[in-house]
Amino acid sequence: MIRISTIFIAICMVLVAASLGFVLYSVAGISGPESAIVALTALTFLILYNAVSMRLRDRSDVGNQIADLSRGTADLARQVAEFGRRLAAVEGRVTSANSTSADRMQGLAGEINELGGLVKQLAASVAHHEDLFASAPPAQTQSSPPRDDVQQPAAAAPAVAAAPEPPPAPAAPTPRSQGQLLAAIKSAIEENRLDIYLQPMVTLPQRKVRYYEAMARLRDESDQILAADDFIAVAEAGGLIGRIDHMVMLRCVQVLRRLMVRSKDVGVFCNVSAATLANPATFTQCLDFLEANRALAPSFVLEFKQATFRNLGPVESENLAALAQRGYRFSIDHVTDLRLEPRELADRGVRFIKVPAALLLDTRQSATSDIHPSDLSDLLGRFGIDLIAERIEGERSVVDLLDYDVRFGQGFLFAPPRPLRPEGASATAEPPQTKPQELNGTGTPAPVSSPAAPPRATGNAALVRRAVGPN
Repeated sequence: MIRISTIFIAICMVLVAASLGFVLYSVAGISGPESAIVALTALTFLILYNAVSMRLRDRSDVGNQIADLSRGTADLARQVAEFGRRLAAVEGRVTSANSTSADRMQGLAGEINELGGLVKQLAASVAHHEDLFASAPPAQTQSSPPRDDVQQPAAAAPAVAAAPEPPPAPAAPTPRSQGQLLAAIKSAIEENRLDIYLQPMVTLPQRKVRYYEAMARLRDESDQILAADDFIAVAEAGGLIGRIDHMVMLRCVQVLRRLMVRSKDVGVFCNVSAATLANPATFTQCLDFLEANRALAPSFVLEFKQATFRNLGPVESENLAALAQRGYRFSIDHVTDLRLEPRELADRGVRFIKVPAALLLDTRQSATSDIHPSDLSDLLGRFGIDLIAERIEGERSVVDLLDYDVRFGQGFLFAPPRPLRPEGASATAEPPQTKPQELNGTGTPAPVSSPAAPPRATGNAALVRRAVGPN
């Protein structure tokens, strides 16, 4: 499109040429054709001059633009070069960071390998100590043969491994009728033939003893051991379970006082039956005793079955609330499924739930329960409840339970239940006048003069021995 300035210049050149021809015609007297030729010549000269001048001016402008473009290109090249240097520096830093991370990962892998070696050594050491405990009963029972079959009926089996008769020996009381068994239980209660067995609960993976579970055993006239599963149902039917629970509470408190002299970070679990919780007279007697020992409430845990909590009536709920108001905490055992209500249990005062390791590691539980077993510990922890895996019998179970973030464990892998003599339990109430007998690694009383008994009482057995009496 022609610019307005170009049109104006053309008009001016035409006017100048026409004016020149008119002046020559009118003033100089030149003829019309000659004046027209002169005017046309002047117009042509002006057109050529304008074209040349415009071409020179455009060339100057184009040169300036090329120079500006060159400077812009040079600036862009410098910026690209600077960006390249910065990118190279960043790549160098990333490479250095990757090499540093690789070195750290290699160092961490080396430490993990060393830790694995230490864990294997620890497992070997634990197995060695368990072998020592297993081999201790035959050597030490020779010093006290009258108590051999009373304190350790199961430990006598290795001494007569060639004969298969000892395993059926505990089944001897089974032929008794319910009336005979009830009479034997009543006689054992009246004559104070009640033994306390302690089984430790350890932290995982450190395996440090944190709590003890007290288990009751009765002895009949012939000193035959009656396990809890054998006499609890008959005692509940005969109305004797309340007296047994009261005696067990008394022994547990005495043991706890002796243990707390050594360490404040220890607790005792005491089993309580549903019949005791529902019987007003028996529960009042137990509540008065627990009220008198209220200072031990943080370390004294009362344990109930899962079925007891699921079938709580108004009386049981009120009695349970009375115990919770006095600061006592509760534990649930005999768990048969993982359909739990953590909020409701925490409101009732439950702080521990003991689940068998086989139940936790059962893959079918994820389909029947509302939560995967691997998330159960975190769920209970949100409501202040600790998960305890019980009946652990193998190292593989411990490894799998650590993946489930289980903090406490209990089972024969760590230590079996070991007996505590009634004399030792009563000795915690007042200092003895004579030096008492100690418990060896198997729970049988060893003579004071025996120099071989104390070295074998290590680990959990040593703590139980300290609970029985001073050395």
